[in-house]
Amino acid sequence: MIDYSFPLYRPPAEANSVIIQVTYGCSYNNCTFCSMYKSKKFEIRKIEEIYADIDSLAAAYPNATRVFLADGDALCFETHYLIALLKYLNQVFIKLRRVSTYATAQNLLEKSDEDLLLLKEHKLSLVYYGIETGNEILLKKINKGISSAQLIIALNKASKAGIKISATVILGIGGVEYTIEHINDTANIINKTKVNYLSTLQLGLEDDVKERFIKAFKNFKILNDPQVLDEQKRFLERLNPENKVIFRSNHASNTLYLAGTLPRDRQKLIQELQKALEIGKDAFVPERFRGF
Repeated sequence: MIDYSFPLYRPPAEANSVIIQVTYGCSYNNCTFCSMYKSKKFEIRKIEEIYADIDSLAAAYPNATRVFLADGDALCFETHYLIALLKYLNQVFIKLRRVSTYATAQNLLEKSDEDLLLLKEHKLSLVYYGIETGNEILLKKINKGISSAQLIIALNKASKAGIKISATVILGIGGVEYTIEHINDTANIINKTKVNYLSTLQLGLEDDVKERFIKAFKNFKILNDPQVLDEQKRFLERLNPENKVIFRSNHASNTLYLAGTLPRDRQKLIQELQKALEIGKDAFVPERFRGF
């Protein structure tokens, strides 16, 4: 069986997918809030090694329909390598319907429209994208490496190619000081793009990144649970996507679990949040059951 390089991460929706590591770690790996790949040195694996893993996994899971390309951003591969890889996946997994991967704005911006269309034609049909925030000041403070304008361009390039986007936003990432700007500008990103799935997580900082994250702020004050729910309520109030968006707030970090489809269920979700705020702590997910 495969000798994976750990830690190994995959989105919750990929629980039943075959996971193939095409890189170790993340090519950027400078976001101050993230500790996912801090223990790994970035490395692009040799294509022959990847093919060998594919052969082993295909023998073990011959009826697999979904493949997830790990680690942090498989799109850093040159397009011709990715196409060769996708062709091999389609050849070996005869029932393959979808290939997915994490993506960064940097990766998407480096690909031409033609590159992305080719990738989609070979079944790379979903990317997981961490928006985190749409506020310019916060993007710099968390060292995301892009501007809000570049973020919009990158997401729209993927959509134009027909690649679906599963995006995440981090509630509380601006603390008390930037909560208004964070929500207003992040909602603006969603309204100017065509994400297909949207999830909200709640800020959680591992010990190894906490000091670096807070250092970028003069006086960072973390939001308490009611403030987080108020932030989420304001976020939903400002969302007006032009396409259908499957919305989830069911990550282990969240104070309250929510699920719906936007814009259809927006008012229902807002009412659920308001009710939870009125009830208080008894309506929240107990802290002992939360994690990041």
